[in-house]
Amino acid sequence: MFTGLIQSLGTIKPLGGDSWQITCLPQSPELIMQDLACGDSIAVDGVCLTVEKILKWGFIATASPETLRRTTLGQESEQQYVNLEASLRVGSKIGGHFVMGHVDGTGRMQAVEQTATSWEMTFIAESAIARYIVPKGSIAVNGISLTVAEYEPEISQFKVAVIPLTYAETNLRYLRPGSLVNLEGDILGKYVEKLLYSGKQHTTNDNSFDEVTPAFLGEHGYL
Repeated sequence: MFTGLIQSLGTIKPLGGDSWQITCLPQSPELIMQDLACGDSIAVDGVCLTVEKILKWGFIATASPETLRRTTLGQESEQQYVNLEASLRVGSKIGGHFVMGHVDGTGRMQAVEQTATSWEMTFIAESAIARYIVPKGSIAVNGISLTVAEYEPEISQFKVAVIPLTYAETNLRYLRPGSLVNLEGDILGKYVEKLLYSGKQHTTNDNSFDEVTPAFLGEHGYL
């Protein structure tokens, strides 16, 4: 589990097969490399990978066929740098939101505009991910915890406002219109969807549990 607060930038290159070499940039490798051990989880552009071999300034990991199918790792991408975050430890501060590192799919950046206080970035999401996007909700873009500022469901388009610190210390500043990104919806939305689906499919014999419906959630302060 991660928080979506990026700790370092790195580079990634394929080693053949499903193996990848991830190297931290020399500016800030300490947060990733300190206490790093084989078997640890590292989010690489939002993709949870397991450390299999430790190098001087990086590590080697394997990406499964499912990971390659759903993420930018298995697609042609011009991305030069990747965002890196070590897994959350018990007692650590949670400054973003709960990010699982299980990417739902990809999206593309449509536009970026600098304002007086931030960079406003617009993305188009795959339909499988769009159903988890809500205004003012959380979304992970290349592993970065961001808040949805605007959402247009008809075209699966959403906008986020990126503060200068995040823009300067992540690979968002290298994106161009058309750039491919990894997207992960908020885990809370997935559980709500599951409960809604289960409520429609199953009923209890003794009627001791209320069906979970949009009206039920609204009555209990969830909508």
